[in-house]
Amino acid sequence: MRTDDLIKALDADVRSRAMPLGLAWWVAAGAATVIAAVVFWLAIGPRADIATAMHTMRFLAKFVFTAVLAVSAFALIRALSTPGASTSRAATWMIAAPLLVVIAVVLELLSVPAADWGTRLVGSNIAICLTFIPLIGIGPLAVFLAVLRYGAPTRPVLAGMVAGLLAGGLAATFYAAHCFDDSPLFVAAWYTIAIAILAALGALGGRLFVRW
Repeated sequence: MRTDDLIKALDADVRSRAMPLGLAWWVAAGAATVIAAVVFWLAIGPRADIATAMHTMRFLAKFVFTAVLAVSAFALIRALSTPGASTSRAATWMIAAPLLVVIAVVLELLSVPAADWGTRLVGSNIAICLTFIPLIGIGPLAVFLAVLRYGAPTRPVLAGMVAGLLAGGLAATFYAAHCFDDSPLFVAAWYTIAIAILAALGALGGRLFVRW
C-alpha cells in the first residue's frame, strides 16, 4: 500500500470513530484543565498577595506567555493527530510564545540595572518551579497522549513532544499564579526548563505508546 493510500485509510478510520477527533480534543482540553486545577489547588495554590500582584505588568505577562504557548500547541497537536492534515500554519504560530518571552527579556535587561540581572534570573523558587510545573502537567500530558492514540499521528514522537508543550503551557499557567518570581529572566530560564521536561516526557510517550 502506498503512503498516500495509508494516510487516507487512517484518516477515514479517524473520522469514523464514535466521537469525532476534533470533539475529543476539546473534551481532553477540558479534562486536562480540571486535572491541572485540582493538582494546583491541592498542592500549592495561589500566592498570598495575588490580589496585589495582579496589578503589575510582570505578573500578568507570565500568563500571556504560558497561555499563548498552550493555545498554539493545542492548534498544532490537533493537526498532528489527523493524518494528512496541514501543520505548517499551526507550526508557525509556535514561535509566538518564545518571541514574546525574548521581547520581555530584552525590555527587562534595558530597564533593570545590570547588577540586578543575576538576582532576577535566579529568583527564589527554582526548585519549586522545576518540581510543580511537571507535577501539575503530568496528568494533562497523560490525557493528551491518550487522545493521540485515539487519532493516528504519522509523527508520533513529534506529536508527543507537542503534547508535552501543551501540558507544560497549561501547567505553567496555573503555576504562575503561585510563583513569586515575576521577572521575564526567571520565566525564560526556569519555566522553559520545566516545560522542556514535559516535552521530553511527551516525546518518549509518543515513541512508546502512540506510534503505530
